[in-house]
Formats: sequence, C-alpha cells, structure tokens
Amino acid sequence: MLGVLQGFATIGAVVGLGFLLAHWRILDISAQNLLSRLAFYVASPALLIVVMSRTRVEAIFSANLVASFASVVITVAIYLAVARWRWRPPLGESVIGSLCAAYVNAGNLGLPIALYVLGDISLMAPTLLMQLLVLTPVAMAVLDGEARGHRPTLGTSLVRVVRNPITAGALIGLLASFVRVPTPVLQPIELVGNMAVPAMLIAFGISLRRGPRPGTGGSWSHVATMVSLKLVVQPLAAVSVGYLAVGLRGHALFAAAVTAALPTAQNVFTYANRYNRALFLARDAIFASTVLSIPVILLIAFLLGRP
Repeated sequence: MLGVLQGFATIGAVVGLGFLLAHWRILDISAQNLLSRLAFYVASPALLIVVMSRTRVEAIFSANLVASFASVVITVAIYLAVARWRWRPPLGESVIGSLCAAYVNAGNLGLPIALYVLGDISLMAPTLLMQLLVLTPVAMAVLDGEARGHRPTLGTSLVRVVRNPITAGALIGLLASFVRVPTPVLQPIELVGNMAVPAMLIAFGISLRRGPRPGTGGSWSHVATMVSLKLVVQPLAAVSVGYLAVGLRGHALFAAAVTAALPTAQNVFTYANRYNRALFLARDAIFASTVLSIPVILLIAFLLGRP
C-alpha cells in the first residue's frame, strides 16, 4: 500500500506549503482567491485537455463506469434527502454538499493511486470522465443559475455548460483524443495545466491557516454526514452495483471500491470559492475525508485480499 501513502503524502506536503506560506504572511486570503481563479479559469481546463486527449476511449466506456455513476447517484440522493430533512440548505449549498459527498479526487490523488495501487491508470478514466462531463456540468449550470438569480431554461443551461471553462476543457480534450495533437501544440497547454493541482492545494492550505479553523465553517454533524456518505456509502454502493448488476469481480471490483473511497476532490473547494457557496463547509469535508480515507482504502485492500 505504498502507493496510497505516497499519494496522500504528496498532497499533504503541498497543502502544508500553502499553510506555511500563509502563516509566514507571504500569501493571504487574496492570494487564495487568485490561485483559485487561476486554477478554475486557466490551469484546470488546460490540464483536462491534456489528460483527456491521452485517455483511450475504450477504457472509458466499461462496466466500471456503470458502478461509478450508480454510486454517485445513490450517494447524492441520500445526501439531498438527509440535508432537506435536517438542515434545509439553500440551493447553492446543497450543490456543494452533494459534491462533497460524491465527487471523488480522481485527478491529483486518484491518478497516482491508480498507477501505484491498481497498476493501471486507465482504471480511473471512467470516473474522471463521468465527473467532468456529467457531474461537473450539472453542478456548474445550477450554481451559475443561482448566482444570476433566476432559474435558467434548458437552452441557457446547455450554453452555460459549454462556456464553463472546466467543462470546455474536458470536451476539447475528449475531442482531441480522436486525433493526434502535434507535440508543439500540446506542450504549452501541458505546461500551463501543470499549475492546476499545486494552485488548488496551496489555496487550500492558505484557507486552513487564514480562514476559520476546521469545524467552524459548518456544523460537525453536517460535515460528518458528508464524509460518512463519501467514505462508507459510496464505496458500498459501487461494490454492490458492480458485483450484483454488472458482474465486476476480482481486480475490477477492487478498482471500483478504491475509486469510490477516494476523498472529496480539492476541485470542490475551488468551485465553492468561485461561487462563494459553503466555502468552509467544503474545506472541512475535504480535510476530514482526505485524512480518514487512508484507513478506509487500506481496509478495502485488506478485505478484498490485496497485498
């Protein structure tokens, strides 16, 4: 399980750097906002273009995609039902809460874990594509509509989905996967895309130091609910659907379980910061799920007989 620990250690080191830079007053909240905007509008779309252009299409549309999508639907449905009964959050906060409960860190943590633990980076592709082309566009359309103060029509929502930089990057990358992109064209895009993950993680570290302490951005019961759904319900849903509905066995089932048990992605913090919705609630959920996902993934490996 060296790959699991290596992936988490890498993330922790960069978040710690952001924390120290804020502690030493080299960076502040304005830098957090700047880094988040840079990641949202420029670096993340560039990274998605590169990642998706190098992903084999046949690796995406597999039984793993069915299990991944079903686990998201089940988890989000449970979260929305519980949130409506318990907290009655506004629409934007409900969207961020849903993402905290079901949006896995398939990029900067999922890719190294896929490489070192699962042994095949393409096993992360179905979840990555589903999140980028389904979950993210829907969430962005709702958040955009709420930010503008009116309920958008279907046509308006589709236009906003395409114009959203995150979704646009994923779509361009998917189209690029069908052709051979010249290296001189791809290299500068890759160079810019390499800023995405460090920018998000440093911004997250700044928030941990300069924002309210973890636990003060929202009730612990709300955070605990989202984290429990993320680390317990979603993996169980993925395994159940994978085993019973689509016939996943052995390593494929193990891959579905590990993917679903990944913590909430730092992207959610970037989206919350961009739309100013449930910012510290998202931060606390990411922090808690990242720490607690380590023993969860190790337990899955033990239960499914992985070394």
